[in-house]
Order: sequence, then C-alpha cells, then structure tokens
Amino acid sequence: MTELVGLADVQAARELLAGVTRTTPLEPSRPLSAALGGPVWLKCENLQRAGSYKVRGAYVRISRLSPAERERGVVAASAGNHAQGVALAAGLVGTHATVFMPVNAPLPKVAATKGYGASVELVGNTVDEALVAAQTYAERTGAVLIHPFDHADVIAGQGTVALELLEQCPDVKTIVTGVGGGGLISGMAVAAKALRPDVRVIGVQAASAAAFPPSLKAGEPVRLPSFSTIADGIAVGRPGELTFTHVRKLVDEIVTVSEEDISRALLMLLERGKQVVEPAGAVGVAALLAGVVEGVRAPVVAVLSGGNIDPLLLLRVIEHGLAAAGRYLRVTVRCSDRPGQLASLLSEIAEHRANVVDVEHQRANPHLGLGEVEVALSVETRGVEHSDTLISALRASGYQVVFAAES
Repeated sequence: MTELVGLADVQAARELLAGVTRTTPLEPSRPLSAALGGPVWLKCENLQRAGSYKVRGAYVRISRLSPAERERGVVAASAGNHAQGVALAAGLVGTHATVFMPVNAPLPKVAATKGYGASVELVGNTVDEALVAAQTYAERTGAVLIHPFDHADVIAGQGTVALELLEQCPDVKTIVTGVGGGGLISGMAVAAKALRPDVRVIGVQAASAAAFPPSLKAGEPVRLPSFSTIADGIAVGRPGELTFTHVRKLVDEIVTVSEEDISRALLMLLERGKQVVEPAGAVGVAALLAGVVEGVRAPVVAVLSGGNIDPLLLLRVIEHGLAAAGRYLRVTVRCSDRPGQLASLLSEIAEHRANVVDVEHQRANPHLGLGEVEVALSVETRGVEHSDTLISALRASGYQVVFAAES
C-alpha cells in the first residue's frame, strides 16, 4: 500500500523553505463574499517567487538530493510553472536544471525558465509528452527527475500553502484549489485534514482536461484520450499514482468548470481584485462564481495558484471573459443601401451608450435584396440586459436584426 505524506512531512518542508519562499498574502474578495453570502479569501500564490506555488515542492525535493545527485543535475517537464520553480530551486541549491517543455508553452514562461539558469528543450504538445522526454533524458544522463507532482517531497512542499492559510484564516471551513496532476491539493489536504478535519477540501479541474473524475470513478488513475484547455498549468492527462491515493482518501470533492467560467473568473480577478492570475490559477474562483460547489460553508479560501500568464493570452482571455459576461455583442443588421444609413445606425447605437468596436459593411451577400446592405458590428455593452435593450431599440427603429449573440 502506498504510504501517504503526513503532517510531520509538511511541517518539515516548511522548515526547509524558511527564507526561501515567501508567506503569500491572504486577500479578501468582496465580489465573491457578496455572491456566497459569507467571507471569501484569496490565497495569493500568484505573488510567490517565480510566480506560483511550484517553487515550494521543487525546492524541498532538490534540497534533499545528495552531493552526488546534485553533481549530475536535475531534469523536469512542465508547461511553465514547475519549470520556473525547478530552475529557481536548482540555482539556489547549486545544481543545473534541464527542463522539457511543450512546444506551445507560453513564451514568457520559457524565457523566465531560461532566466533562472535552466536549459530548456521544447518537445511534444503536452506536459505528458514532455515528461516522457524528461524521463528518457534522466535515464540517459543520470540526471535526477524532479516530477511535477508525483513525489512525496513535492507533495509535502506544496502542503505548506495550507499551513500558512490555516494560520491566516483559522476559522476557514472550505478550501478550494485547482487540480492538475494533484500535487498541490494532495499536500494541502494532508495538512488541512490533520489540523482541521472539519474543513472541506474541494478540487477544481477544467472540464475539457479533467482526469480525476473518471479516475476516481474507476478506482485507479485513468489517462484521458485527449484534452485541451486555456488552463495549461493544470492540463494533465493522468493523475499520479501517489497523488491519486491522497486525493481519493483526503479530498472531499472534485468539480469541473468550463472555459467560459475560467474566463469570467480571470476578468473578475483583474477588474475587481486587481490580481493578475493565469487560467489554471483562477479555476477555484471560477468554481465559486459558477456555483458548481454545493453546500459551500464560509469562510472560504480559494487558492490563486499562479500568475504566469502570457500577455497575448491575457488579451484574448479578457475579450473572451467580456463576451462570456455578456459585455460583447456581435450583431448583424440588414438595411437599405443609401447615403447616411450607416451613420444613422451608428448614431442609434451611440444614443444607447454602447461602444462600437469594429464594423464590416457588406453588399456582396447573395441573400441580400436589391438595394440592401448588411452591416456586421462588434459592440461593447454593459451586460446582457443592455444588449437586449439595444437590439430591441434597433428593431423598433426599423432595422432588420438578422443575427445577434453575446460571443
């Protein structure tokens, strides 16, 4: 039987991390508190060194290597956060890191990993494929593989997040955090259940990359045939053997959220919380906003596990989040093709205080009648109600609205 990590292991890890990692702040979230009817706090691991909690487990694992193992160097596989954690920890300990990352890994994460002194190899399309390459490299060179989640030292290091938040919010009743391979939630559940058995520990996965629900149903780790999500930090196709054992024994529930849920959460965190968070770091908040966690007991702590987001992705996510919140309206209007008609249409929209983002004026549609024109617009609104009001006003003014969607 697999031996579980214990509270003493997490406490020992915390001693190792003293002076290496920072105690990240616990910030209140007014929007979430209002939505849930009780206090909700955000554990800001997005403000941790290297931008995520990953440095905790990586440092604990690498610092315990023997001098001979350090001499051979370490190797890891990651979409970005574990890569940066390993690179930083290896530099602090005095060994060299080689990191295998998927070819589509965000460029800022690749650059940051190199910036911490690691050698980077881009291999495969997923973390799972990069992990196979890392394992092959370890066998060939003798470098020590630093697994992103499935090792007792890594789990113990990640569990120190729970030790901190239990001290910062002693009366917490629900902890919500994202889940990829399961290292973070395993370590946090170890500490939380040992010190506060009444605390509910909830894990959240992206619905399009959720390996834990079918695995828990099957009673063993199950590999997903395919998966894809904007939350690259938790895009893991199969739980670890050790993490699966911890989750099955200690975690109360695993829920899933959609890509739209994640986008809304990122937008809310940016607008209302002033927090820059990557998609994987926002899934806990997404679950609370979407209401997929039943019987939530406050106070609640949601872990913002990372903040390493590509600015280009952030731009797309903001746009997607605005659309998911009903604040982008795509509308196609058919009207007569005469001078001043477009100006009148735009004036009508302006009168309702909606902002036109772009306009496409088209005459070459075979479905148009003689003397008709089609105008496709992207409009920024204040929400679904505002969009509905605008569409009704356009129709009342005689415009034929042939397509309208908050998208």
